[in-house]
This record gives sequence, structure tokens and C-alpha cells, in this order.
Amino acid sequence: MTLVDVPEDLPRGAVAFVLTAYDTDGDPLHFGLEGADAFYFSVNSSTGSVTLVASLDRETKPRLSLNVLVSDGKNQMVTKRLTVIVEDRNDNRPLFQNEPYTANVPENVPNGTTIINVLATDKDSGPASHVSYQIVEVTPNDAKNHDLFRVLGNGTVLLNGSLNYTQQSTYYLIRINATDGGGQLYGKPVYQTTSTSVSVNVLDQPDLDPQFLNEPYVGSVPENCPLGTSVLTVSAMDRDTGVNDVILYSLTNTSLPFAINDTTGTITVTGALDRESLPSDELLLEVLAHERNLDIHNQSAQAQATVTVRVTDVNDNRPQFYRCVLPRCDFTGPPQHHFKGHIAEHASARLPVANLSIVARDPDKGSNGTFELSLQGPDAAAFLVLPSRVTGEGEVQLLVQNPVLVDYERLHVMTVEIIANDTRNPTNCCSMATVTIQLEDTNDHSPTFNQSVYKLYVVENSPAGTVISRGITASDPDTNAFGNISYQLLPESIRDIFAVNAMSGEVLVRNGSLLDREMRAVYYATLQATDGAHLTGSTLLEIALEDDNDNDPVVTGTYKIFVVEDQEDVSVQIQAYDNDEPGTNNSRLRFTLEPGPFSANFTIDPDTGLLHSLGPLDREALNETWRGQMGVTVRVQDSGQPPRSTLVNVTVTVEDVNDNAPVFIGLPYRFEVQEHPAGNYVGSVEAVDADQTDVNHRISFLFESGSGSSNFLLRSHRLGPGHYQGLLSLDPDVPLDYEQLSPPVFNLTVQAQNAATDDALAVVSTVVQVFIIDVNNKPPTIQPSPLPDARVAENSTRPQPELLTTVQASDPDTNHTLSFQELGLSCYKGGAPVGSVCHGWFHLAPNGSVFANCSKIDYEACDLARLTLRVHDNSTEFGSAYSQNETLRIIIEDANDNSPEFLPIKDTFVVIPDLSPVDLQVAVVKARDMDTGPRGVITFTILRVVFIQEGGLERPLENLFKVATTAKDGTYVGSIQVASNLDGSLKGQYRVTVEAIDGAMPVLSTQAVLDIFTVDQSYRIRLQFRRTVDEVQTNSEQIKIALTAATKTTVYVAAIRALEAAPASRSARAAAQSVMEAYFIYSNGTALDFHQFSTIVQSDPQALTELVQLGLAVIDPGETVQTDKQKELIGVIAGLAGALALLILIMAVVLVSSSRSHRRKLTALKALQTATTLAPDTVQQGPAIPGTNKYNAERANPVLNLALSLDEDDRDSSLDSTSVNSLDENAVDVAEEGGAMPRGRVGASAHTDSGKEPLAAALWGHHAHPSTGMAQPPGAPSPAVVGISNPSLDTTDL
Repeated sequence: MTLVDVPEDLPRGAVAFVLTAYDTDGDPLHFGLEGADAFYFSVNSSTGSVTLVASLDRETKPRLSLNVLVSDGKNQMVTKRLTVIVEDRNDNRPLFQNEPYTANVPENVPNGTTIINVLATDKDSGPASHVSYQIVEVTPNDAKNHDLFRVLGNGTVLLNGSLNYTQQSTYYLIRINATDGGGQLYGKPVYQTTSTSVSVNVLDQPDLDPQFLNEPYVGSVPENCPLGTSVLTVSAMDRDTGVNDVILYSLTNTSLPFAINDTTGTITVTGALDRESLPSDELLLEVLAHERNLDIHNQSAQAQATVTVRVTDVNDNRPQFYRCVLPRCDFTGPPQHHFKGHIAEHASARLPVANLSIVARDPDKGSNGTFELSLQGPDAAAFLVLPSRVTGEGEVQLLVQNPVLVDYERLHVMTVEIIANDTRNPTNCCSMATVTIQLEDTNDHSPTFNQSVYKLYVVENSPAGTVISRGITASDPDTNAFGNISYQLLPESIRDIFAVNAMSGEVLVRNGSLLDREMRAVYYATLQATDGAHLTGSTLLEIALEDDNDNDPVVTGTYKIFVVEDQEDVSVQIQAYDNDEPGTNNSRLRFTLEPGPFSANFTIDPDTGLLHSLGPLDREALNETWRGQMGVTVRVQDSGQPPRSTLVNVTVTVEDVNDNAPVFIGLPYRFEVQEHPAGNYVGSVEAVDADQTDVNHRISFLFESGSGSSNFLLRSHRLGPGHYQGLLSLDPDVPLDYEQLSPPVFNLTVQAQNAATDDALAVVSTVVQVFIIDVNNKPPTIQPSPLPDARVAENSTRPQPELLTTVQASDPDTNHTLSFQELGLSCYKGGAPVGSVCHGWFHLAPNGSVFANCSKIDYEACDLARLTLRVHDNSTEFGSAYSQNETLRIIIEDANDNSPEFLPIKDTFVVIPDLSPVDLQVAVVKARDMDTGPRGVITFTILRVVFIQEGGLERPLENLFKVATTAKDGTYVGSIQVASNLDGSLKGQYRVTVEAIDGAMPVLSTQAVLDIFTVDQSYRIRLQFRRTVDEVQTNSEQIKIALTAATKTTVYVAAIRALEAAPASRSARAAAQSVMEAYFIYSNGTALDFHQFSTIVQSDPQALTELVQLGLAVIDPGETVQTDKQKELIGVIAGLAGALALLILIMAVVLVSSSRSHRRKLTALKALQTATTLAPDTVQQGPAIPGTNKYNAERANPVLNLALSLDEDDRDSSLDSTSVNSLDENAVDVAEEGGAMPRGRVGASAHTDSGKEPLAAALWGHHAHPSTGMAQPPGAPSPAVVGISNPSLDTTDL
């Protein structure tokens, strides 16, 4: 047997198959299983019976591989490969993909158009994987809508009719079932079905023209208004409300200076408006409004309107200035704004400005043409304007008002501004003309200098032509020839040395060889300025000579000194002087060091010339060939320009002293030597002495006592000048033993010393570490023991192996080389071995690092791996090289790699706002997560709520619902609850988007959409009962069961309360004591109204009988909620109707009072006559129908179930009318179950035989059964009996 078939729905604990084998020796056999898939089964080792211990799933693992082990306990075990084929069963239902399904369909699409494609897949194989689709319900639910769509075998939903946005529904909800091809499951044929909903939104299409709002349009605008002035705004709307296209506007008559904004409809002015030039002050504009897009007929949808614009007159002309002379002005040219005139400076007062021809004019008529003239500007105070007021037009003159201000030297040109102000036109009142007045000059000023004395400087020996001064000039405010200035120097003797430029006044050197500062330091001269009218002015010049740098510094003495090494503050004073003028830069000296090999060792004071060392001088820092000599060069430089300098050399000889101790080199000293043989060479130490003479740098080595120095020998050896070596070796007479050393190291203190001629001893020490080499003879160990667990998560996306842990090992030997070895890897799932499934997941590196190939790790296949390992010492010379075996447990942790999955939502959710308090559950969603621990914990949240009205309009809402999350048996339940009061007037449905989020990072989520249908107050139905409120509440569950059985709906009780008082004439209502208000809802969300409910109850006598037995008396519609205005209007109408009824009642009572008694007796006699001839088989069978006046017999009399022929004259009494139609108030009269005596209608008392009212007794006796005294129709063993008690048939009247 190498292949077996096992169905995937085989329950755990059932026998899957039986292993069989035979042994020629007849020995008892023992069976076993191993392999990666062995954990699915358990085998009885004696019988070979294999039972299933883990559930099978063909869709996850269709084939299992096992190794069958058979042993007789004596010979070698036999192994054989066994393949288990998992047979498919129909255990998967079809699953719709890409939910939710929503389609937006234009209303004009043709029949057969594809609406949407739905797709459901089934993981099963064979016929069970074939999916078929059926439309099971279309909401709104009616016969026409059910056939409006059809679905093909491939899931394509087609339109099977026509849509209309305005005449039909704008929204459809299609419920589609996906059913697989069927198959066996647990031994029975099973068909799996899944439902989904398709939301179809009907889109409105453009087919109507736009319409203007608020016609007619009339606006006004003043003439000369600014461009862009808004006149008015027209507005049009798209009558296609579902499209609501953009409306664009335009003007058809574009010749007028107006424009319209194509989007806002605002009409603005685009050109100048002059009312006087227009033919009329009313302009007509034609506005065209059209939709941006073409309608369904590919034409432009448009409308036209007329706009009347009135142009109003304003004072729109301001006064202007013209260059002309009255009366020869025609004012046809443009106005002037600039005029020029001239006048001599300091002219007499009221003298007019010459050469001005100014005329001011305002073309407006009457008072609008009157304006005022005034002056402004910087020079307005010097003049005045005449006239000051003008009407129409007039000549304008400027007169001198203040001659002092008319000064040519102050201003060559004066400017004034003439303002013409039309005071009646404040917005456009003024014009301005600028008048430029040229002043004529006179000679009234002499040349002047800015200073009376000027001090000048010039360097001695300056060449001829050297400029001494450039900015000494005189000024004369007069112009033309009056302001021309010439210059000369006085006295004439100064002109041999200096000169002046006659035009510019520039002072120059004429003969520089005569300028000698040592001979004369200062010269004085007078500079004279003369204008064109021979007026003069002068100033004094003081000319000082400046020194020139023409001497080098002079250094006195020579500088050679001797110092002892390490001497502090070596200093030398450099002496120098300069023959240039004392106290100037030319004689001021600065001292600096020239760059050289020793310049960094010294510093010099730049002002005093004191040279000193920066620190003690070290002979050993110098090259031995220099013999201790240090040379520096000092530069002595003056501060003149250009500077002049002199160099001087300074020699310093440093004499050597014994100031350096020996220094060990090659530190640190660490040597290794095996413990044998004795006398081995260990190593050497070296030291140097920096002193430069032999007597000062001789070195010898020796041990300090202690620290194991008795085990070693040390000899000194000269390597060169000041360089010595100490040779270290084991003492051959003192053997070493490693095992007796703790620690196996010697810290030897070695001294290096030298002795100078003065017997001063310089000693330095260092530590020499000598390590004794051990022989490797100890095995390694793994620490700690046992090893701590390692953890790794499944499904990591890292491309490289991940380091889990590093195992540590130790070896007491000092020269060990450790490497780790992997001995085996065992795999477990749920504590049971699972073969080699985890092989290849983990790797042990020689250094003890454990790596994981995370991309292969699967928690569902293996959750624990045991890695057996040891460590090996490659340097072991003798003894064991291996450690003890250790086991590392690797725990595999689950990862958050599964998103929450919503379970199919098969229910239809309904909410009744009247019965939906806060925290009421209105819907439920369920979800699962395949992950474990916190990764599988699901939390539900509400992302959004959209209310879809009956017209298809969507409106987002917030904080309307909330969700509470609970868990049971691995399934998380989200309870959708009311979070705030619901609006009972809304008609439509709530579309709620719920998100399921798991509890670990990375957070995974899934969304589901569900619809909650609303039921408004128009579906509330009132049921009146003959029982008290407490009795109805006690029997409420039985009443709901009866109502549910009759209507096939879910009954929602809104209220149970006592019935309000009713008029006495309403006998049935008077009998009722309480009322129950309820809603009746189908599973698809639709509700029964009063007429539908009444019709259904009428068609179910059995349910009606049960309800009557529970006390049902009257059925009527629920109360309609009315607004305050409606109640007020109804109250007024009711008051008028009541007054009219009262008047009619009084008149009727007066008319019928004389014949009432006679007519009542006549009615009773006719009823008695009919009762004596009534056949038993004509008695009404079954109960009456609540809410109607119908009985089983057509046109039956409610009293006797017979048609009574009453003349019109016999029907005047109001009591007779009540008797004839006793069920006007939907009263119900049915004998209660088990009752021996008949009961009267609601509100009437039941009479016993001895106490019957005579007429009722006669009627009852006529129909009583001979043996029981109860009326029975033929063949009816125990019929329901209708008892009649009518106040109209009273024996007193009879």
C-alpha cells in the first residue's frame, strides 16, 4: 500500500486507514509513522489502525507524505513511503471578490447594458467550484423592479428594462446569490450559497433648458462711472437637478459698452458712458444663458432674458485751463496743464508775471459751471491769483504778493499751482495748472570763501607741480558774468615757491628744491578771488612742510653670549638709533626676529629690542655637530614710508649638563616563555640617554629585589652613544613549574641608571611582563548550561539570514581554538515531532552564532526547534577536545500576517427611530483573524455614515452610530449601536462603513459596508384590546407570536398604554381598555402600512381567532405626528364643524322627537319576525374581520347575519343605525375558546339563560342545539358562536 485516499471532512478521532504487513516468522509487528506530515495522524502500534488527530484541509494541503515504520522487535526496521491523497469535499462556500459593488448608471442607457460585473470564487474542486448567480431580490421590492435586471452565468449584471430618474426610483439594491455546483459534505449532498448586494445609483441626464430667476431685470448706472462698475447680476439654474450643469452667460448685442461675467452673470461697464451723447437714457441688453455641456440631444440647452439699464446724469465736467486769449478761444484743443512766465527778482508788489495767457473754463451749465481759483505749491506765498471765482470761463493772472521771496539767489525758478475747484462736484472737482516763473538775476553779491584760514601740508623736496590743495574755492551766487571768479597768490614773493590755478584756485608747488624742512617748516600766503564786476574776497593759507624718511637705523655693539643648559630667562638688549626726526615714524624703531632654525626659541620686544628665550635651552635638542651654538638674526626697522632697516646677528652657546635620565624604548615589554627548559632566552630591554657627552649618557641595568626576579638573569650591552641593551633570560639553576604559578606571569621591575662625574645618580624603572606558556590539556565548556531559549518570528521579509543568538563557550587553556559543531535539529508542532520540516531554517556558525532563514519559517508548520550542538578545541595537545552536548530551544513566534476577515452579512438591518434609544443595537458584523494572541484581537470602528434618501441623494452624518466589540469562540462581534437620537422624519437608509483592525504591528484592517433601513412613523399601527395595560403587557409575547405568524414579519412594539376616553356612542371603543402601537417589518427592510396589515389579517382566520382570544378589539392606523401649525388649523376647523354639528343636532332632535318611539318598536317587531324564521345553517361561521364591517355572507346584517329589508322611513333613529352597522369601529365579537356561554360584542354584558333580555333570549333559544343549548351549524362539532346584544332591541321598546 503506497497510496491512500482520505476525505477532508473526516472528523478527528475517526479511522483514516489501516496499515497491514506480514512477517514470515509470525512475530507480532509494531507500526509507526514519521515524516513532515505525520502529526496529522496517530497509529495504533499493535493493530496498525491510523486515526486522524488534526483536521484536514485539501485547499491548504492536498497531499500528505508519510513514512510507515514496521518492526518485529528483532530484525531491522522496515520503512516504506506512503502518500495520502486528501479528497475534496464541498466545505467552502463561494466568496464574492472586490466587494462592495456599486454602479452609477445613466438613466438613458439602453436595454441590455452591462451594469456591473460580480465575481464569486469557490476554493473547492470539480462541480463544487462551479458558481452560478441568481437575482433573489431587488429593492424597491415590486414585481416590475424584480425583472428590471438580470444576471448572466459569468456574473455580468445587465439592464433588462429602462430607467427614468424622475418617474422611477433613483436607487436600486440588488441582492444576488452565488451558489456552487454542489457536492458531498459529511455524507450528504450540500450546496453552498453566498449573497451580496449591488447598489445601483441612477444618474440624471441633461434634457431640460435652464431657467432665469427673479425676472424682469432692471438696473441703473451713472454716466462716466469707472470701467468694471457692476450694473446687476442675472441668475439662471439648471432644471436637471441631478446634473446641475454649470450655467454660462453671454450678451447677444455686443455693440453697447457692457460685458457679462460668463460664470457669475454679473453685468459690468466696459466703456465710457456719456449720457449727453446717448440717444436714450435706457439701454436694452439681451442676455443668453446656456449650459456648459450639450444635452442628451447633442444640442445646447439655453434661455434668453432682457435687461434694462438706465444711465443717470451727473456733474461730470470739471474746470480746465487753456492757453489762449479771450475772446479768440474755441476750446477745441486739449486743456493745458503747464504755463511759463518770467519776472525780475525783487519786482514790486501786484506786478503781474509777464508772458502768461491763461483762460479757465467749466463746460457745465448754471451752478455746475461755477468754480473757485486758488494757489498752492512751494512758492504760492510769493504770488496771488486773480480772479478768485469764475462762472463758465475767464482770464487768469498771477501778481507779485511778497517781493522779498522773489530772490534769484534763493531760487532761479519759482513754481506755483493754480487750482480750479468745482465745489459742487466733490468726486471730480478740481483741475490744476502748473506755472513755471523764470527769475531774472542782478549783480548784488561778492565772492566768499568758506573759511578765513586754510592749513595745508606738503612733503619736503616734493617735485614741481605737486598739488597742495584742490578744494579751496570761492562762491558767488550771481550768474552769468557776475558769477565768473579768478584767483591769485599774494604777496608776489611767495610765487617763486608756490603757484595757483587762476580758474580753479588749485595751489601747486612751483620749485620743490626750495622746500627744506630743516631750513623752514611753515609758509604763509593770501589767496584772492575776483568776480566779473571786480568785487573781491580773500583767505589766508598756512603751508606746513612734512619730513621725508631718508636715514637707515644704526646698531651699536656685537652680540655673542654663553649660557648653561636649562638656564631660565636668557636675555640680550639690542642697542640702535635713527637720525630722522625724533618722535615721528621715520625715527621710531621696531625690532623683529628673522625666520631661522632657532627663531622659535626666542622672542624680542618690538619696541625696546630686548631679546630673551621662551624657555630653558636644551643642549640635547641641538645637533651634536653644532656643538651647542644657536644663532638668530634681528631686524631693526623704522616706521617710515618706505621703511628702512638694518640686520644684526646674535650667537648663543649652550653648555651641556647631566639633565636627562635614561629612557626605556620599545615599551611595553611583554615576553612569553615555556616553562621548560631552564635558561631559555626571554627577551631584551633597551634604554637611551639624551645627554650629548659620554660621562652624562652611560647606562647600566639591574633588577629591583622581589617580584620573582630570582628566576631571571639580566646583562647590560652597549649599542651606541647613549644607547644600551639589557639581555633577559631564565636562570638555569632555578626551574619553573606552571601549575604552581598563580597567575602564570612575572611582573619584573627593571632599573636603568647612569652616573655623571658629579656622582649624581639618575634611575628610571619599567615593568617587564613575562608570561609562562601553558600546555593545552583541558576540554572546553558551553556556558550557561542549560542554554536560554531563542525566539524568532515567522514570515520575516529580510533577505539576509537573521542572527538569533550567539552561544558562548570557554576553555581554561590559554592557547585554545574553539569552534562549534551542529549535531542535529528536531522539529515540533504543538509538542509533537513533525519530522524535518524545519531543516534548512537555522544555521550554526563555527563562532557560535545561530542564524535563521526567516523567509522560510512558518509558524503553522513548526513552532519549536531543538538544536543539539557542542564545541571543539582545535589546539588541544592531549586529552578530550570536545565539550558536553547542549540543546538550544528555538521558539517560533506567530507574526501578524493575516488581515481580519468579515463573515458574510446575510441579515437585513432595520432601525425604527421611535424605538431606537441610545445604546440600542441596530446591526451586527462579525469577523475573524487567523493570527494568534494580540495579533488576532479585532477592534471594530465606524469610518463613516452616509444617509441615502429616497431620491438617491447622499448626506454624510457624524456621531450617529457607535460600535461595541465582543469576542466569542474566536469570532469577534461588532454591535452597531445608536449613539444619538435618530430623526424619525427621514426616509431612506443609512450606509455604514465598518473597519475591523487587528491588535498588533503592523496593523492590518478590512472594511465592510452595510445598509440600515429606516421605518418612519407612517407605518405605526394601533391595536386596541379589551384587556388592561398590565394584561396586555403580560400577554405581549403571545400577541407578538400571533402577529408574526399572521404577517410573516418582525413585530416591534412601540408602546402599550391605556386607551383615552371615547364618545359613549362608540360602543366598541368604549369596551377597549388599552392600545398597543407597533411596527411590522419584513426581513428585507420593508414595513407594512395599515391597509396592508388589515388585508393580511383578514386573510388568516386562525391567527385572527387567536388575536381576538387575546383581547383584540379594534385595529386602526397610528397617529400621525402633526406640526403646531397643522394642529392649530385643525383646531379651528374642528371648532367650526362642532358648532355646525351642534346646530344640526338641535334641529334633528326637534324633528324626530315625535316619531322616535314608534319607529324603534317597528324595527324590533321586524327583527323578531325574521328571527322566528331563521334557518340554523345560515348562522355566520367564524369570526368577524377586525378593522372592517365584513362578514362571510355578502351584505350580511351585523345583527343576525341576514340582510334586513328596511324601508327608508325605518332608518331615522341614530340607535337603529348603530344596530345595523355595529362594526363601524372595527369591533370584534368572537366567543372565547372553551367558553360555554356566548359573549356579546365589546361593551355589552353577557346574559345568562335566566336573565336574558326577552328578545335576545328568543333569538338564542331559536338557534340552540337540542342537547347542549348552543347553536351549531350542520356538521360542525364546536363552532365559534357570535352573541348579539343590541341596545336598539330592548324589551321596553318592544
